[in-house]
Amino acid sequence: MKPAIALAALLVAPAVFGAPPSAVPEIRFHATVDFLKLPKDLYFGEVAGVAVNSKGHIFVFSRGNTTGPAYGAGAAQLLEFGADGAFIREIGHNLYAWSFAHTVKIDPQGNIWAADKGSDMVIKFTPEGRVAMVFGRKQEASDEGTGPVRHPTPPLPPEDGYFRQVTDVAWDAAGNTYISDGYINSRVAKVDRHGKWLKSWGGPGNKPGQFNTPHSIAVDAQGAVYVADRGNRRIQVFDGDGRFLRQITIDVPVDRDARPPIGNNTATPTDGSDMPGSPWAICITPPPHQVLYSSDGFPGRIYKLTLDGKVLGALGRSGKEVGQFGWIHEIACPTENELYVAELLNWRVQKLTLEPNH
Repeated sequence: MKPAIALAALLVAPAVFGAPPSAVPEIRFHATVDFLKLPKDLYFGEVAGVAVNSKGHIFVFSRGNTTGPAYGAGAAQLLEFGADGAFIREIGHNLYAWSFAHTVKIDPQGNIWAADKGSDMVIKFTPEGRVAMVFGRKQEASDEGTGPVRHPTPPLPPEDGYFRQVTDVAWDAAGNTYISDGYINSRVAKVDRHGKWLKSWGGPGNKPGQFNTPHSIAVDAQGAVYVADRGNRRIQVFDGDGRFLRQITIDVPVDRDARPPIGNNTATPTDGSDMPGSPWAICITPPPHQVLYSSDGFPGRIYKLTLDGKVLGALGRSGKEVGQFGWIHEIACPTENELYVAELLNWRVQKLTLEPNH
């Protein structure tokens, strides 16, 4: 076998990995890549989002299809694959909202939701791929002041119905949608199943009910809303009306040889988003037995927790090889032992099969 062919075979074969030693149980897992079959001349860029529907179809929101200058390019492409990894279609080709992909989610009815950080918009598609609802509004290309979103101190007050660098969506059993409105407004918005704006809560800060980059959001079967407050290195939990219930912090020792996924800076991070345990992406498994998964940027681990915040185990580390991670940006968890992770730095989706009894 030629060396190039041998390498390709190695990369597509399942591999078994364990997490570095720590004070919590190690979760062993199998990792596979290249199971999604892209058409010829179609490539992923930074993979910001991944979701799985009830049929096992996999949706990937990638910062591919990039056109324009290095700054301000259009970087968003939504692709659907079958359960066998075969490419099915692109959804929303040249959509007006596409600017800078952030997350994709599938609601219980099979509708496809995409949050675009660059356009400040959330789009709901029907399962057939037609636009059903539009939330937020991007800047007009004809406006004199159109340009990068500014970050004044103190920040400008938010406006109902508008977002500034929106990040994610989730739903409760009544069909209400919760939107994490993300890098600048630092709040959670709530709209009903008809798209009517109901309320918002939060704002910049580090007190209970305040946020520093609410980056990911999930809702459990009881209707509690979990917000990955990334910059404050915590997950905050609220009821459906925004009343603070509790917070979860993840404190697991870091191996001495841990390295960040990019560069070689081992100094203590000054930004909460770069600290161990800081939640970049969260996901709650379906009922009846629900668990919470959370990932950090450094040291690049995924944590398995009970809904009240007890760490049940950890897996993975930063890196570029199969079973290592480069900034996990979204997690899909259709079952307790099956995860799909979207990676920014490695431009891929990995499918993880966790060994049971953890």
